[in-house]
Amino acid sequence: MNILILGSGGREHALAWAVMQNPKCDKLIVAPGNAGIEMIAECASFDINDGAAVVGFVEENAIDFVIIGPEAPLAAGVADDLRAAGVLTFGPSKAAAQLEASKAFTKEICDASGAPTAGYARFTEAAPAKDYIRAQGAPIVVKADGLAAGKGVIVAMDEQAALDAIDDMFGGEFGAAGAEVVIEEFMEGEEASWFILCDGENVLPIGTAQDHKRVGDGDTGPNTGGMGAYSPAPVMSDSVIQKAMDEIVKPTVVEMAKRGMPYQGVLYAGFMIKDGQPRLVEYNCRFGDPECQVLMMRLGAQVLDLLLATAEGRLDQAQVNWADDHAITVVMAANGYPGAYAKGSEIKGLGGLPEDSKNMVFHAGTALKDGVIVAVGGRVLNVTARGESLKEARDRAYAMIEGIEWPGGFNRTDIGWRAL
Repeated sequence: MNILILGSGGREHALAWAVMQNPKCDKLIVAPGNAGIEMIAECASFDINDGAAVVGFVEENAIDFVIIGPEAPLAAGVADDLRAAGVLTFGPSKAAAQLEASKAFTKEICDASGAPTAGYARFTEAAPAKDYIRAQGAPIVVKADGLAAGKGVIVAMDEQAALDAIDDMFGGEFGAAGAEVVIEEFMEGEEASWFILCDGENVLPIGTAQDHKRVGDGDTGPNTGGMGAYSPAPVMSDSVIQKAMDEIVKPTVVEMAKRGMPYQGVLYAGFMIKDGQPRLVEYNCRFGDPECQVLMMRLGAQVLDLLLATAEGRLDQAQVNWADDHAITVVMAANGYPGAYAKGSEIKGLGGLPEDSKNMVFHAGTALKDGVIVAVGGRVLNVTARGESLKEARDRAYAMIEGIEWPGGFNRTDIGWRAL
């Protein structure tokens, strides 16, 4: 079959790599792709957030199946436009994607379904929001309601930082995403992610992961989009998983269906776990980045079969075949990230690295210019490895990093430290 993946990051490179291994894939196109994706698949350029443009491309290129990678086209309703045109599509509707596109909507769903989550309040004006912060005290969490490219969440450890966050959000730092804010209690514990495929009715868990949000070793410094991840996450024990399914995931799926917006796609659930009890931090309506990279390394070719079963509404007949293994990904980012960073620095040494079922460098923010690979984003490479143990996978990933010549970049040296 002819397959189209929308997106340009490390997540989409990992998805493309896994899909290409399945014999059902005759032709793969990724839009817009990146320098790493170009090495394994055809890349195309058009506005992936414009449903009409996507449908037009699909019809012109006889595409049989579309996999939507990032959140922006989902929030824009591209999945709806594709389904209306009769195209088999992986990814939730615009209505269902509100689980990520609106923090306030997710809180409503949690209230209605009884899912345990942080206490919260919603505000559309600064003054009452500040009064609430002063009454609650710190630490406290301030979230822009809408999509803010992973940057709209401020974990304020003191009151002044929270008040400053309110000024930033209502002052327009996050654009329309900050027109409404959700202020939450600070939850203590260990954070982990769980990925569940949903076909609107049936659910199928496909793995746990834990990422490292802060930029520096020892989980220090500002939050980022993620500096690395590993799978599985030891904190997600069998009992925690059962509680998360019974108390959070299944009630959410039932509530969404009840509202006439059945959820079809991957549900990325972020939990805070304390004393064996998970509480929902957030939902995302797409694979995490960089968590997707470790999941794809562990799942391989079966990914395409699982995504097709999701899109065709037959997850009750699907199963995941897990190897008893571990995977880790280390993000190499441009110097200065998550603040201002330079673009255009050359990356050498990638051609000499092993690329197989246990070793892969997934590209995120790269481009090919005059025959050389250059960095064009903040998070640029995802150096990913599998092993029988997490230590083996980690050693393999860091050995690959040794072979990459990129003075313009940096990486954390302790990915996986919580589990190790």
